[in-house]
Amino acid sequence: MKQYRILIDSPDEKGLVYKISKIFFEHDLNIISNNEFVDKENDKFFMRSVVAGTINPLRLEEKIAHILSKNASVHVIEPKKKNIALLATKESHALGDILIRYEAGELDANIVAVISNYDLLEPLVSKFDIPYITVSHVNLDRESHEREVIKALDSFGDLDYIVLAKYMRILTPNFVECYADKIINIHHSFLPAFIGANPYKQAFERGVKIIGATAHFVNNNLDEGPIIAQEIIPIDHAYSWRDMQRSGRDVEKIVLSRALKLALEDRIFVHANKTVIF
Repeated sequence: MKQYRILIDSPDEKGLVYKISKIFFEHDLNIISNNEFVDKENDKFFMRSVVAGTINPLRLEEKIAHILSKNASVHVIEPKKKNIALLATKESHALGDILIRYEAGELDANIVAVISNYDLLEPLVSKFDIPYITVSHVNLDRESHEREVIKALDSFGDLDYIVLAKYMRILTPNFVECYADKIINIHHSFLPAFIGANPYKQAFERGVKIIGATAHFVNNNLDEGPIIAQEIIPIDHAYSWRDMQRSGRDVEKIVLSRALKLALEDRIFVHANKTVIF
């Protein structure tokens, strides 16, 4: 039997779990897993269910939507590989980690392309038989460069996610709007305390005791989009700033891949610049 993921985002009201489960029963669907959460401050109900059976997804969406508020949303998703593109600049650690996981079959995705404003990473990407497109920013203003990047992305059809694998370019509101809630970024957790050139050296000079990374969806506030995943590791006075940088890159790889996996498995709800993750 096929499995389906049901994602529900609704104003909260009494009996929702019962009503939704009753529909599953009426359609002879077996519940494989079920998670729900109520944001009491905003009276919001979130539910992610995995069911197995034979159904018409659109018909099931209509049945569930009928019992929910008009402001609710429901999606019945048949799991399949999602199409993603990776954007990179010069650093290889985050990009390389994703490519290795992809080659090992750990990511339920099709990587359609890697796009960069430099050609430095093309030898790495070519080992994985994935298209590599260089869209240079030289002699282009930011908007013109982004138009070229969007043109390259659009050539691969509809994309489910765009992953910024240390893509060191600030995106304009126009670009973000084109891919709302579809752009996943990774950054070191020193931001915003250590902004600008060489944040690890700045952190070293302040004597920090932990370093980490944050993966988040991109919005128009720099590095302030809804957080998907975070991780930290302890350090001490014996670390040089280069030691901190190496450790930080390890954490960045882990956190970015974790966030991408959550997105690919339809486990993330975005609400009020925060995420609910099942």
